[in-house]
Amino acid sequence: MKTIVWFCLFPALLLAKSALYETGKQLYFAKGCNGCHGIKAEGMNEYPLLANRAKGYLANKIKRFRQGLSDNQQQELMIGFARGLSDEEIDALTTYLNEFEDEQTQRYDIPFESWGDGGS
Repeated sequence: MKTIVWFCLFPALLLAKSALYETGKQLYFAKGCNGCHGIKAEGMNEYPLLANRAKGYLANKIKRFRQGLSDNQQQELMIGFARGLSDEEIDALTTYLNEFEDEQTQRYDIPFESWGDGGS
C-alpha cells in the first residue's frame, strides 16, 4: 500500500517543484533580473552570479533588500526591485536560481579550418 501511495505522491511533488521553478523563471525575466545578472544568471560586469547559489542565502539577501537594507552602494539598486516581492515570489525566484539548468543544447563552436585566404 505504501508503494502505491509513493508512486502517486512522487510525481505530484515533481510537478509542484517544476511549477515553482517555471514561476521563478517567469519572474526572473518579468522583473528584469536578466538585465544585470544575465539570461543564464551568470552575472555580468560587477553584478554577481546567481545561478546555483544556495536558496537560503538568496532568500536572505532578497528579503534584506525588500526591507531596504544593503551592504554597499551597488546593492542599493536591488532595493527597488525587491520591495514589491511577496514571500511566495521570493520562494519561486530562489527555487529557479538554486536549481538553474542551462536549457541551451545547441552550441555554435565552429571547428578550426585551415583553408581560405587567411581571413582577409
